[in-house]
Amino acid sequence: MNMSVELAGVTLKNPVMTASGTFGSGEEFSDFVDLNQLGAVVTKGVANVPWEGNQTPRVAEVYGGMLNAIGLQNPGIDLFIKRDIPFLKQYDTKIIVNVCGKSAADYCEVVERLGDEPVDMLEINISCPNVKEGGIAFGQDPKSVEEITKEVKKYAKQPVIMKLSPNVTDITEMAKAAESGGADVLSLINTLTGMKIDIWKRKFALANKTGGLSGPAVHPIAVRMVYQTAQAVKLPIIGMGGIATAEDAVEMMLAGATAVSVGTANFHNPAVTEEIIAGMHSYLKEQGIEDIRELIGAV
Repeated sequence: MNMSVELAGVTLKNPVMTASGTFGSGEEFSDFVDLNQLGAVVTKGVANVPWEGNQTPRVAEVYGGMLNAIGLQNPGIDLFIKRDIPFLKQYDTKIIVNVCGKSAADYCEVVERLGDEPVDMLEINISCPNVKEGGIAFGQDPKSVEEITKEVKKYAKQPVIMKLSPNVTDITEMAKAAESGGADVLSLINTLTGMKIDIWKRKFALANKTGGLSGPAVHPIAVRMVYQTAQAVKLPIIGMGGIATAEDAVEMMLAGATAVSVGTANFHNPAVTEEIIAGMHSYLKEQGIEDIRELIGAV
């Protein structure tokens, strides 16, 4: 039975990977999960310089998921290259580096630095606030999406995945802009903007007031957006958003995703990715399907 899938010429042993920001860079989860089992590990966002992130509190539990306003805290590219890449290279899994920045130059600097590093793909997080445009996320304006994709592609030696924000009127417009800019793969969805208020303290639950909503509550929205995007562009898609079971992952592939990312579920069940891989294998067996690629966009 074939469980492998291909993304822009990179073959993954199975379609299951971790979602950026929910798995560190693999090390803290390596006691709970055999990283060799995963199709890929997607690292936490990496910037050109260390980022401190937002004020605390920056995580809040909500119905069907969680809100986070971590603010992409990360130690920066220097430490990432010195510490995290060598750690991940010990395992037989693909390495996808999530890249964040506050300007096009920031992104390009990181992408250029990673050019000669042994990483397989780059995932560009365009939900970052574009400081030059008054803080609106790069991913909320199609012109901006196309421009940042073009810029990054000039420097990238690895295939480029553009990670789309769902906080837009029409996801297909952003997908087409990334495709025109030369993206190799799309990943979606990033978190939806949400808010929680503590009625007893009469205060916002997060210091940032708003945060990104993730978890099972966003799954049906993610499935719809992946389906719409698959109809609108010819690029392979990594689907994510509230995937917690093998059924969720299969559903995402039927909607049009070639691979899937598991995020929030890692927090309450660190071994969830391995369980999803096993569950997908059982599903194929029960259904008499020889090749997992038959599921991609089958609806």
